[in-house]
Formats: sequence, structure tokens, C-alpha cells
Amino acid sequence: VQLVESGGGLVQPGGSLRLSCAASGFSFSSYGMSWYRQAPGKERELVAAMSAAGSTTNYANSVKGRFTISRDNAKKMVYLQMNSLKPEDTAVYYCSAWVSYRYWGQGTQVTVSP
Repeated sequence: VQLVESGGGLVQPGGSLRLSCAASGFSFSSYGMSWYRQAPGKERELVAAMSAAGSTTNYANSVKGRFTISRDNAKKMVYLQMNSLKPEDTAVYYCSAWVSYRYWGQGTQVTVSP
């Protein structure tokens, strides 16, 4: 299993970013996918999750209405569209899949600052 995130960066408050995660090494369309984040000094937390077929989503209360998770099973990609970003969204964002074991990508840094 390999998960590779991209798309992080520095953005001003109120701005937008789109994170991407390329998956390989497993039957992508059969598994739910999720995004987590970890801010300095804090525990890693679930941000958003999507079922295998994309019919069910789940979001942390702190990002509801601002973030959208999506997936393209043909391309084996999962995305996180982040709008109206706030400084408290600053964190390392990780793509994750549970395939008999929870796998993680290497993470991508998102920094929201004026």
C-alpha cells in the first residue's frame, strides 16, 4: 500500500487549497478513504472520510461546510477541497486507508497565515 499526498502550501486566511492523494498497491475502489491532520503539539484527528463507493461522507465538526472530500476510483485518487481556510487549519494533512491495517501517507504541510 502506498499513499502519496500533494497540494499543501502556504495560504492566507479565507483562501483555498486542494489536497490530492494518489493510492496504489491495493484495490482502491473497495476501501473507504480518509484525511487526517496533526497540528504541532496536538493529536492526529480525523478531518473527513468517504466510503468506497463515495456514497457516504463524514466530516469533523470544525470543517463542515468548508471542506469537501471526493474520490476518483478510476484514477485511484482522493481529494480534499479546503475553502475558507482558518489559521487553526494549519497542520500536516495525511491521507489514510484501512486495509487490514491503517496505512498513512507521508503527509503534506498546510499553513494558513496572513
